[in-house]
Amino acid sequence: MSLITDAIFVQALRSNSTLMQQLADGDVYNTTIALPDEELDNAELPYIIVSFDGFTNEGSTKDNAFEGDTDRVTVSIEVAADTRPQLGQIMQDVRSTIVNFFEENFGEEGYELIPDDYQVRGSAVNYDSLKPCYYQVLTYDCDTNP
Repeated sequence: MSLITDAIFVQALRSNSTLMQQLADGDVYNTTIALPDEELDNAELPYIIVSFDGFTNEGSTKDNAFEGDTDRVTVSIEVAADTRPQLGQIMQDVRSTIVNFFEENFGEEGYELIPDDYQVRGSAVNYDSLKPCYYQVLTYDCDTNP
């Protein structure tokens, strides 16, 4: 299950209709914006990209000498926007949407992909003069079951 942890982040973000209305395409991209490289700079702003950035299995158990019962999965959420204030608002909405969705649905049937725990960190705010846009990334290090 941990290999698709990014899917629950996409589901969480899509659950916030107010957030979706702020996005140019009204939806979240998973992994990438599916455009040819030469058109990527023309992707409408603002947008959100959720990515699965890999995992590490934590140790071993008495029942399995090769893999442990916890995976440490990394999921990133990149947001790009026209202005710095717009970026800040969307980033705050993204962060609060994730935590609220996870708290409301943790342990419920159909939400098994919600991590057991996570730590979140944010990148610096950057500016891409070629697009142009402001962007920032939230990175979630999640404890999940393989």
